[in-house]
Amino acid sequence: MARLLENQTAIITGAGRGIGAATAKLFAEHGASVVVSDLDMEPSEAVAMEIRRSGGAAISVYGDVTDPAFPAQLMDAAVEKFGALHILVNNAGYTWDSVIQKTTDEQWAAIIDVHLGAPFRMIRATVPHMREAAKKETGMGLPPEPRCIINISSTSGLHGNAGQINYATAKMGIVGMTKTVAKEWGQFNIRCNAVAFGAIETRLIQPKEDGEQITVKGNVVSLGIPQHMRDMMTMMVPLGRTGTAEEAAGGVLLLASPYASYITGHTLEVTGGFGI
Repeated sequence: MARLLENQTAIITGAGRGIGAATAKLFAEHGASVVVSDLDMEPSEAVAMEIRRSGGAAISVYGDVTDPAFPAQLMDAAVEKFGALHILVNNAGYTWDSVIQKTTDEQWAAIIDVHLGAPFRMIRATVPHMREAAKKETGMGLPPEPRCIINISSTSGLHGNAGQINYATAKMGIVGMTKTVAKEWGQFNIRCNAVAFGAIETRLIQPKEDGEQITVKGNVVSLGIPQHMRDMMTMMVPLGRTGTAEEAAGGVLLLASPYASYITGHTLEVTGGFGI
């Protein structure tokens, strides 16, 4: 199989687990040098180590994507190690669900920031390494190298979802952000697309009864959805099953690859048909 990302450097946030980890490994298999970034040090380091043991190139840069100082640190680490930046995947995030009348300002702000504020700051931090690099290439009479940004959306954003007013709003907002970047930066051969996932087997859709939790800035947040909702969701998927993290990563690779060289501003639904 052809290696689709040879000589490319990719940053993937939220890459310590789930879809992010699967994407990091798949990108490495296709020749990319990967910057694995996650909030938690141990899973971030473990994924980078696994890639290196398999013969790939990877470093781990862990930190909080909502820290305003972190995006520049992440970009600088990527360029210092690998010399350039070609791909950014804004994947990091989590859910903090509640019905509208019970959603606090803190819940609202936290989810909007991690799914909209952080990607915006990440994209802005790429300017020296993507937009300005492309302008420099053009000034030298060279065609700008292909570069791309891939944001992660959700069927919750495209269609709304009860109990997820904050998450659904953020995931629809990322679609507007994607289209705007595509329009502004297309002239520099920088593509920007989004992938909207449906029922992918990650911590976010595991049975809530399992008690999976994360701690974010001192808040203990329960993850997952009730089992009866999982059952209902699966029944609404035309393919009749949930997707794997590896299948989700395939959609991200598609948009990062040369086969998507004329695709920008698009939101690809990787859902097994859920929501059609």
